[in-house]
Amino acid sequence: MTTRGVLYVHSAPRALCPHVEWAVAGVLGVRVQLDWVRQPASPGTWRAELSWRGEVGTASKLASALRGWHLLRFEVTAEPCATAEGERYSATPDLGIFHAVTGIHGDILIPEDRLRAAMVRAAQGETVLEAELAKLLGKPWDDELEPFRYAGEGAPVRWLHQVV
Repeated sequence: MTTRGVLYVHSAPRALCPHVEWAVAGVLGVRVQLDWVRQPASPGTWRAELSWRGEVGTASKLASALRGWHLLRFEVTAEPCATAEGERYSATPDLGIFHAVTGIHGDILIPEDRLRAAMVRAAQGETVLEAELAKLLGKPWDDELEPFRYAGEGAPVRWLHQVV
């Protein structure tokens, strides 16, 4: 079963750009040459977008290939398909990686056990429920990435297909 999605590299230092392409090519099994444009939200960095099609699980493989690279901000999305929910991965240098399962309309689906755990921590006074829910929804990542998303409007997008 295949799905499709988008890789948004919101900001990368110039020296990291070829490494991003190599990592993505390793996952997709095809040569990748992204159209890098300057990222106005962070002078001295570059951004690119790539629409992809591949097997279910490709988004997690892309996120794994890129995670932990200092100074790299990115998001990977995968659309839901007949055999799997959608996914969203967001990563920033300060926050690390965030993963969410998404439904057919793009809404984040929070598992019941994670909600229960957040309620227990809040009831025990360890945290505030609103803050826990914000983390479960990825709000800290959204807050940090939003200026980079806005700065990327109108950027070129290229479609690539995974060899299966």
